[in-house]
Amino acid sequence: MWVHSLLLLVGMGLLVVGADWFVGGASRIAKALKVPPLVVGLTLVSMGTSAPEASVSLQGAIGGLQDIAVGNVVGSNVFNTLLILGLSALIAPLAIGRDMRRYDVPIMVALYGALLLFAFGITPLILDRVESVVLLTLFVGYTAFLIVRAVRQRQKASEPLVAQPEKRRPIWLSILMTVAGLAGVIFGGDLVVDNAASLAKAFGMSEALVGLTIVAVGTSLPELVTSIVASVKKENDIAVGNVVGSNIFNVVFILGLSSTICPLTLDFSTLVDMLVMLGAGLIILAVGLFSEKLHRPTGAALVLLYIGYLTFIIIRN
Repeated sequence: MWVHSLLLLVGMGLLVVGADWFVGGASRIAKALKVPPLVVGLTLVSMGTSAPEASVSLQGAIGGLQDIAVGNVVGSNVFNTLLILGLSALIAPLAIGRDMRRYDVPIMVALYGALLLFAFGITPLILDRVESVVLLTLFVGYTAFLIVRAVRQRQKASEPLVAQPEKRRPIWLSILMTVAGLAGVIFGGDLVVDNAASLAKAFGMSEALVGLTIVAVGTSLPELVTSIVASVKKENDIAVGNVVGSNIFNVVFILGLSSTICPLTLDFSTLVDMLVMLGAGLIILAVGLFSEKLHRPTGAALVLLYIGYLTFIIIRN
C-alpha cells in the first residue's frame, strides 16, 4: 500500500512540474512566433494549469475508470472555486474585473447548466459522443472569443504586439521543455490514475470519492500555486482568471474529449456534486454582479463551504 501511496505522490509531482514546464516552453514558443502575449495568457496559462486534469481524465476514460474521469473534473472545479478563490481572498481581497464579470463568469455558469442538462436531462446518466462534440465545439468557440477580445484589447492599448523577453532562449530549448513537460503530465497522469484506483480498492473507497478528493486536489495544485502567488502579488486578474479559465477548460475540453474517447456513464450521486459546482459558480457570479470584489469574509465562507462539502462526500461514501 505504501508503494501505491509513494507512486501517487510521484505522479502528482510530475503533473505539477510537467505543467509548469509545458506552460513555460509553450509561452516562449508563442512569443517567438509573435503571438500576442495577452492571447498566451488567456489560453496557455489556464489550459496549462489544467493539463493535469486533462491527463488524468483522459487516462481514466481510456482505462474504463469513468468515475475518476468525471469526479476529477467536478472535484477540481469545486476545489478551484471554493478553496483556491477562498484562500486567495483571505490573503488579499480579490477584485473581479469588468470583462470577467460580463463574459467569463456567466459563460462558466452557463456551461455548468449545459453539463447538467446533458448529464441528467437529455441523456440521463451518460455523456454521449454527440454531447461531446457539442462541448468541443463550445471550447473552440470560447477560445476564438478569447483571441478576438485579446487582439481588440491590445489594439486599444496601442502597445506593440510582442514584448521582447529580457533573456532569449534558443527555440530548440523551448521546444524540448514543452515536449518534456507534456511527457511529464502524461506519465504523471497515468501514475495518479493507476495508483489512486489501487488505493481506493485497498481502503474500500469508491473511485468516485478518490476522483473528487485525492485526485482532484492533486491535479489542482498548479491552479492553487498560481492563484495564491498571484494574490500575494495583488495580480487579481491572474488569480481569478486562472480559476475561471481552468474551470471552463475542464468542462468543455476535458469532459468533451474524454466522452469522445468513451461515452461517460454517471452515478446519480454525481448530480449532487454537479449542483455544488453550479452553486459555487453562482456565488462567484453574484459577488461579481453585486460587490465586484471577493472580500476576506466571503473568502472565509468559501473555505468553510468546501470543508463542509468535503465532509459530506466522505460521509456519503
